[in-house]
Amino acid sequence: MTKQIENKMDKVIALCKRRGFIFPGSDIYGGLANTWDYAQYGSQLKKNIKDYWWKYFITDREDMVGMDSAILMNPKVWEASGHVGGFSDPLMDCKNCQERVRGDQIIENALGIEAAVGKSLKQIGEIIKENNLKCPKCGKCDFTEAREFNMMFKTHQGVVEETASAIYLRPETAQGIFVNFKNILQSGRNKLPFGVGQIGKSFRNEITPGNFIFRTREFEQAEIEYFVKPGTKAEILKTYEEWKKAYWDWYVGLGVDEKKLRFRDHDPDELSHYSTMTADIEYEFPFGWGELMGIAYRGDFDLVQHEKVSGKDLKYTDPETNEKYLPHTIEPALGIDRTLLVVLLAAYDEDEVNGETRVVMRFNPEMAPVKVAVFPLMKKPELQKVAKTILADIKKDFTAEYDESGAIGKRYRRQDEIGTPYCITVDYESLEDKSVTVRNRDTLEQERIKIDELNKYLKEKLDK
Repeated sequence: MTKQIENKMDKVIALCKRRGFIFPGSDIYGGLANTWDYAQYGSQLKKNIKDYWWKYFITDREDMVGMDSAILMNPKVWEASGHVGGFSDPLMDCKNCQERVRGDQIIENALGIEAAVGKSLKQIGEIIKENNLKCPKCGKCDFTEAREFNMMFKTHQGVVEETASAIYLRPETAQGIFVNFKNILQSGRNKLPFGVGQIGKSFRNEITPGNFIFRTREFEQAEIEYFVKPGTKAEILKTYEEWKKAYWDWYVGLGVDEKKLRFRDHDPDELSHYSTMTADIEYEFPFGWGELMGIAYRGDFDLVQHEKVSGKDLKYTDPETNEKYLPHTIEPALGIDRTLLVVLLAAYDEDEVNGETRVVMRFNPEMAPVKVAVFPLMKKPELQKVAKTILADIKKDFTAEYDESGAIGKRYRRQDEIGTPYCITVDYESLEDKSVTVRNRDTLEQERIKIDELNKYLKEKLDK
């Protein structure tokens, strides 16, 4: 891996703070390890990604509905799903510096994902010792034996902690869909196959979070549970492959170079307790290949478990045959934060303009936090008035902002780093010819456009 590629991550992180995409959490108090706040441009970029996902997978499809379930759920939900007993990571302590690490991640970072797949706790310890893999903090190879560590955040519900009920912050959004399956059927009269999607926060007490927003303890997921009639392996595989292609196309539509994407099928020893078939879409990050999302065939595991533990009938009644059965499920689940990181990395670019290095975020227009910036050439009332009138009109259709601070060249550079596709400048000629200069972020070309034709021009450019 070249130093230039490694440095790209550092440059993106620096830009995120400098330009108001992402700030360290609780920054004025020295921060809180691996927490991040999405600032003015980062929050808008995140919203654009979520809106794009929602439109692509929910509102544009006839076989999908959306929902938004609660973060806090009855603890029996997590007993039924297997999270209380089986949601764990291999924890190891460095004997030299007492740093706590995930053994599988020590192996992945040094030897690749494949080297850690499906390994037992004993095998993880042996691989680390045989390959003399170092503690990331002190550089020694002297660890305790690997042991299981449950990743769910536990809290209490009630006024007095001693008598309150123990509950968990959800580690995934999926169970909110499964426990509402019957309610959705009864209220919506959906017919198989159909899916339910939602976007929401999840929480996992990761042992070693890191790599900026790639792995955090608080994160946002976009998950779908797609319910299908139990069928042959060929029938299930056909739907499974359709979802794999849909998500590959979605990532490419975000502006991600497909040369940096790959599918990776899970080995049998790596599969989750509920899955018999899972594939990840991975991205080649500056720190190596990492998971963006997983597509899992969950069978009827979740509905069977919830029917058994709750005692409620969750079966679907086929309207044509009157047959009753529990549907099987295909689950595409992605991380919004990881996806946003990929969008940032894919957009970051440097070129040379007039002998100087220009940093530019080449977002797809649909993803850009700001679509248009409007400048008066100078801080003169007559120019400011026209510029603000134009801004108010543009804001009816696009996210746009006004900037009159500094030389025009510096304003262009600020907008390039934000990723704004078009900048509009009002000059003294505008007062005479009722036209403005529109500058393209990527080509740097400038056009004179009539003010009364601006919205039409921008819609043609931005709504492609």
